[in-house]
Amino acid sequence: MNTLPTTALELRSLVQADGTLQLSLESVPVPTPGADQVLIQMQAAPINPSDIGLLLGPADLSTVEVTGSPDRPVATARIPEPAMLRLAPRIGESMPVGNEGAGLVVAAGSSPAAQALLGRTVAAIGGAMYSQYRLMPAAQCLPLPADTTAAEGASCFVNPLTSLGMVETMKREGHTALVHTAAASNLGQMLNKVCQKDGIGLVNIVRRPEQAQLLRDLGAKYVCDSSAPGFLEDLTNALADTGATIAFDATGGPLAGQILQCMETAISRNAKEYSRYGSAVHKQVYLYGQLDPRPVEIHRNFGMAWSVGGWLLFPFLHKIGNEAAQVLRARVASELKTTFASHYARTVSLAGALSAENIAFYGARNTGAKVLIDPSI
Repeated sequence: MNTLPTTALELRSLVQADGTLQLSLESVPVPTPGADQVLIQMQAAPINPSDIGLLLGPADLSTVEVTGSPDRPVATARIPEPAMLRLAPRIGESMPVGNEGAGLVVAAGSSPAAQALLGRTVAAIGGAMYSQYRLMPAAQCLPLPADTTAAEGASCFVNPLTSLGMVETMKREGHTALVHTAAASNLGQMLNKVCQKDGIGLVNIVRRPEQAQLLRDLGAKYVCDSSAPGFLEDLTNALADTGATIAFDATGGPLAGQILQCMETAISRNAKEYSRYGSAVHKQVYLYGQLDPRPVEIHRNFGMAWSVGGWLLFPFLHKIGNEAAQVLRARVASELKTTFASHYARTVSLAGALSAENIAFYGARNTGAKVLIDPSI
């Protein structure tokens, strides 16, 4: 095996006191694994929406400028002044980025668990994955099957576990079908496969006709286009057919309130008596994203049995405990090339991730525009 370098590059995001976001590649030491650790040469790390939140924050992407050299670019952008207040804890702190990824274990500690991974391609989650090398505890690495590439395994945590976590939340809270917005995303496509395989009713909400067609081509039965004139009626009919009373909303804005309103209307179709407090069936919307920057709008026209809250993957996994979370991880591993296969619009290097053109591409967060970083190129 080749001698390892002493330093390597790591992508960093820095918010400066003058209201400037700076993205750069910093030289960091290549660490030596401890007894129970492994060193991964990173070969694939996806840019997920959660990564974009840390990477770019609320920066105005129309102000992006790139300086430096081709192999060590520095990208800067202005942050609107009102947004700086909530970024106060980040000011002056150079933060590594990248929730998950995969690569080759090139060095390992002395423990049997670590040595067993030497030379294996593994996936891992733990931050700082937009790096040429990443030190990880052996116990936190997922060995990939021999016929699986790093690119195929790079997204085996966040989106797969999120889709399974949504279904598990639905079951644990006593619902029998669910609603998902921004449903043509990589995550949304996985959730459709899970629900079709498990026989669960799923109502998909998308924003454009071509997204609706994409999901129908994948076998989705209930797809509602929010840009269509009859959207609310279509949504109500789908909710009445499925009985869905829980939703996971990546959008924000007025959509959460519209979903609750349509849930109440669908439930009321079969009501046997009138109540001025609305139906007694609990309706739940979880917000897990904010593609629509407008404030969430809630108009109280859906009774009293409802709730809107936040949902994130890692607090959910902590809540259900390691044993239950391991069951979900095992399913991901067994269906990595089918149910949980990911697709990327382009693959870029660490330096390429800081080009103005690529920042504009992944920063737009458009469906079908998922980017994979390969730190080894």
